[in-house]
Amino acid sequence: MNKRYLIGGIIALVCVVIGIVSLSSSSIEYANIGKAEQLGKTVQVVGHWVKEEGSKYNSASNEFTFVMRDENDAVIPVVLHGPKPNNFEIAESIVVKGRVENGTFVATDCLTKCPSKYEGNASDLKRGA
Repeated sequence: MNKRYLIGGIIALVCVVIGIVSLSSSSIEYANIGKAEQLGKTVQVVGHWVKEEGSKYNSASNEFTFVMRDENDAVIPVVLHGPKPNNFEIAESIVVKGRVENGTFVATDCLTKCPSKYEGNASDLKRGA
């Protein structure tokens, strides 16, 4: 009987360790550009597209490039491996997931936050609309 409890305990411990390792590796922290450069690992950065710098999609390499500015006004070029995200031009903010490599943020994913069509503007509120 003792042997069964020992084997069961070992199996349970292995499952707990695997669960902890899986959760810690799947959590990706938010950072600003400066911190992302220091960490050198995969992070998420919230910012805005610098429209004056433009954007470009290269269909041959399937890469979308643009420049983003974070909340601390730091600026970095971004290379997204994939097509341009939907609603990129009208996005209020963007979240890129990836890492900084040689002064460029190499993104594996890019999410856009667009203005809500359900938000009213101030003139509607004054009229009671």
